[in-house]
Amino acid sequence: MPEKRKDSKGRVLKDGESQRANGTYDYRYTDIHKKRRCIYAKSLTELRKKEDELRRDMADGIDYAAGDMTVAELVDRYMNLKRGLKQNSLRSYGSAVKRIHADPFGQKPIKTVKLSDAKGWFVFLHDSGIKQNTIGVLQSVVRPAFEMAVDDDIIRKNPFKFKLSDVVPKDAYVRDALTKEQQEKYLQFVQDCGGNYYDDIVILLGTGLRVSELYGLTRADIDFDRRCIHVRRQLCRTAEKPYFVTPPKTKSGIRNVPMTDAVYMALMRVVKARTAPKVELLVDGHSGFLFLDKSGMPKVAMHLENYMRGLQARFEKAYGKPVPRITPHVLRHTFCTNVQQAGLDVKSLQYLMGHSNASVTLDVYTHSSFDSVERAFEQIASSL
Repeated sequence: MPEKRKDSKGRVLKDGESQRANGTYDYRYTDIHKKRRCIYAKSLTELRKKEDELRRDMADGIDYAAGDMTVAELVDRYMNLKRGLKQNSLRSYGSAVKRIHADPFGQKPIKTVKLSDAKGWFVFLHDSGIKQNTIGVLQSVVRPAFEMAVDDDIIRKNPFKFKLSDVVPKDAYVRDALTKEQQEKYLQFVQDCGGNYYDDIVILLGTGLRVSELYGLTRADIDFDRRCIHVRRQLCRTAEKPYFVTPPKTKSGIRNVPMTDAVYMALMRVVKARTAPKVELLVDGHSGFLFLDKSGMPKVAMHLENYMRGLQARFEKAYGKPVPRITPHVLRHTFCTNVQQAGLDVKSLQYLMGHSNASVTLDVYTHSSFDSVERAFEQIASSL
């Protein structure tokens, strides 16, 4: 009968176990793909815990060896299989993937990542100054990637399956809607400064369109008889892609928006002033965009954002007191708040804004001031 193998402490080693010259231990086995593998441990006790885990995983069909892939490698595999993303989403996800590759967390083997590790990583990022929205994009990448690993029988549980707000507080930043006085003063100031982008701003303030939706409009989208704007697309531009058309942000973004008198007149001026370029730019099958820059090329969000950024300090100086930073998105907030305070019902307001969820309309885009609350309270006070 062959002599039983023992370690340096006289303990009997099981089949597949061995002690190395440096005193550590290893266990050799055949995985579910019939390949020879080896696991290592500093002590025999630790090795046998790993053996028990390995046998449990193999019995359940879990690929223990594949769990050695890093978080970054798993994310790459997931992104290579991801299809149908919009350009803006691709750009956000691309930034998230780069951050994961650069972070030491991205080099961790996925089988070692526990729930506390995942939460701890997000807390560390937030404490390092990363905003919750950015961390949310990271979670939108790693969570489905780890879910794919669960479905592939590589790991047992998804450590990123938790509510982000339970770990990282929401950012306190709030976009304030402009008051009526601020709106009037701002529009007058834009006119006094030459009127560039005046009509663009009037239309955004009177419709709540996203700026990329505004610049995606063609003449066919404007129905002056019914005083209606058909919102069907966004016109965008990135460093990698000069121009591209994408659908509105959500399915609800495809909508018809009525014109106020001010919007009607502004659009009439835009259509009348538009000089057809020698060659109409064709972007993803669409041409004849209404809003053109001085060189005859379609405007994109960057044009208006840069203009408004340059106007901010001069407007504050002329206005005589600080005002919220005015951006195209603040104009959208302002429209939503104005319409809500005028009494439009929530579902109609949700439709106008192109939101898929009414809670977004109320929680994010509408703002109450003491004046508006006071007026509303006066209307119901007699019945209290």
